[in-house]
This record gives sequence, C-alpha cells and structure tokens, in this order.
Amino acid sequence: MKITLSCEGAAAEDELRSLHAWLEADRAARRHVRAELGSAVPAVPGQQGDGIDILSLVLSSGLSMASLLVTIVSWRATRPKTPTLVVRRPDGVSVEITGESRAEAEALARRILGDGEQSGATPSGVPQNDAAS
Repeated sequence: MKITLSCEGAAAEDELRSLHAWLEADRAARRHVRAELGSAVPAVPGQQGDGIDILSLVLSSGLSMASLLVTIVSWRATRPKTPTLVVRRPDGVSVEITGESRAEAEALARRILGDGEQSGATPSGVPQNDAAS
C-alpha cells in the first residue's frame, strides 16, 4: 500500500525530515516501509523546484497501517510542538492526525482502512490503554 504524509505549519519540511529519520531508525519500519521525501508539485525542467512537502511511504504486507500509525504517534509525542499530519491514500481517502494517544492511532487506522486493507493486516494489535497527552 502506498500512502503520503503531509504536515501543516511553517516547519513542515523540518517535521517531515524528522519523521523520515525516525522511520529510518525504527527497525520494524525500516524493514517494511520505503520512505521518500518529495514535493507534491511536479518538477519543472530547468527550475530548482519546490521544497519538501510530502513524505511518501510504501508499506509491505509485513507492517499494518495501525503499526505505522503507532510509530507516527510515538514520533509526534517527541516533538516540542506536536505537528498535525495528514495521511492520504492514493484514492484520495485521508485522515488528519492531531492527538497523541495510541487509541487514536487505532481509530485513525480503522478510518483510513475503512474500505479494507490491501495487505490483509488489521489494526487489532494496537494497545488501547495509553492515555492521550
């Protein structure tokens, strides 16, 4: 499954770079997610191009969307100012991540996977006993 993440705010590029580094440092994510920083605006030949405004992720069947969202929620909890992220599927379905709890990650996974997850994995393994910060 391929998804894109975008971040809101003036520090969006820095936040996406930080999340990219976080995913690269996470052993499970590194094995099952191919992450690439980029721009949502196509490059124009002969021009420098826009800044980084998306993080594209390709998930293998070994990592569920719920597990990825738990990793993202964990990363967000480390940020001085918790960024708002938008997770978008190729068909346009998207969810906005604004809270910090793992229970919210499960709820978001259910929303983004509402039409069925391609990989067959489910979000049922996400712990629900973490309180929101």
